Amino acid sequence: MFKLKIFFKVLCISCLLAATSFAQNPYKTHGPVKRITIVPGADQTNLYVSYLKGKNIGMVVNQTSVIGKNLTPSVDSLLKLHIAIKKIFGPEHGFRGDASNGSAVNDAVDKATGLPVISLYGKHFKPTPDDLKGIDLMIFDIQDVGARFYTYLSTLQYVMEACAENNIELMILDRPNPNGSYVDGPVLDTAFRSFVGLNPIPIVHGLTIAEYAQMINGEGWLKNHVQCKLKIIKVGYYLHNTPYLLPVNPSPNLNTDKSIALYPSVCLFEGTTLSLGRGTMFPFLQIGHPSLEGKYAYSFKPVSIPGMSEDPPQKDKVCYGINLQNYNTNQLHLNGTINLAWLIELYKAFPDKEHFFNAYFTKLAGTDLLRKQIEAGKTEQQIRASWEPALSNYKAMRKKYLLYL
Repeated sequence: MFKLKIFFKVLCISCLLAATSFAQNPYKTHGPVKRITIVPGADQTNLYVSYLKGKNIGMVVNQTSVIGKNLTPSVDSLLKLHIAIKKIFGPEHGFRGDASNGSAVNDAVDKATGLPVISLYGKHFKPTPDDLKGIDLMIFDIQDVGARFYTYLSTLQYVMEACAENNIELMILDRPNPNGSYVDGPVLDTAFRSFVGLNPIPIVHGLTIAEYAQMINGEGWLKNHVQCKLKIIKVGYYLHNTPYLLPVNPSPNLNTDKSIALYPSVCLFEGTTLSLGRGTMFPFLQIGHPSLEGKYAYSFKPVSIPGMSEDPPQKDKVCYGINLQNYNTNQLHLNGTINLAWLIELYKAFPDKEHFFNAYFTKLAGTDLLRKQIEAGKTEQQIRASWEPALSNYKAMRKKYLLYL
């Protein structure tokens, strides 16, 4: 009996150590570990449906706004629960998520529900008082990917501002951040504010949508420092270092888990003349240009793909460059950094350096310094050093708004 007690004691300690190791760094190689199922805020209808009863609801949603294992659109689910949804508001790529990147989206009527769909990526980014007329409460339920230049963050801010100005509460059905395990990149210089970066946060911000909303309020980033009344439905069983595989593509060109993980590093190439795979079925997993022939063996050819990239960079031209399809993206989480090596390498290899960058690069970087550093031949270590102390100051400020460890 004594030996049996010792055996179980050792077994329990071993299990505890294994669980602790996984919680501290789940991206390291481990044996079989049963992971707790994450429960997005939208799935926890028992926490908020009663609060919606008797109110006229507006919903900021897209194709990622689903509930349950059957991935039922949250609009459909709530209508079946007799919630009075009056209007749908759609971000970039539209309510159904089928518009190409950067394409203006028009107002419409949803064929499935008959509800009016107001575009927040067409004539205006911010809901007007007329758009919000008759709405008692707004719901924001959109999957983010954790990068500053992903435009759903800007949509959130303009919705918060409109709600604050019109005295309407905003409920956020929070979702996990698939790149939430680290924080990195240059902090945006507000002199370069744009729809792909409104606030002084780094490229990889390490927040969920609800945490970012709290930061917007707390740092007074809304116009005239107005405050938006928030009601947050948290994600269940979620930690920031918990790996999360999205059940629905967040946008047409983020069509794999690997592309989502690489997006914060690779999207900077949108500000160059190079192709990053738009116009192929592997966007954000390959980078190249026709003029790199002879320097790289790997090649791909962008073409027009309706609903994904109808007019991609270097369309119908064979591009030569880097293939990232087999890159171990766990390395990004383990290192806690974006990858700058590809940008430095391809700039050095590119023959026409004067035309490597375009004006969009500064907006994506959030600063004009990164381009100058690349052009000057600065090392990655030198570039990273210039991000301080702003990056460390952001990390300290971020802690005030965390809902999850």
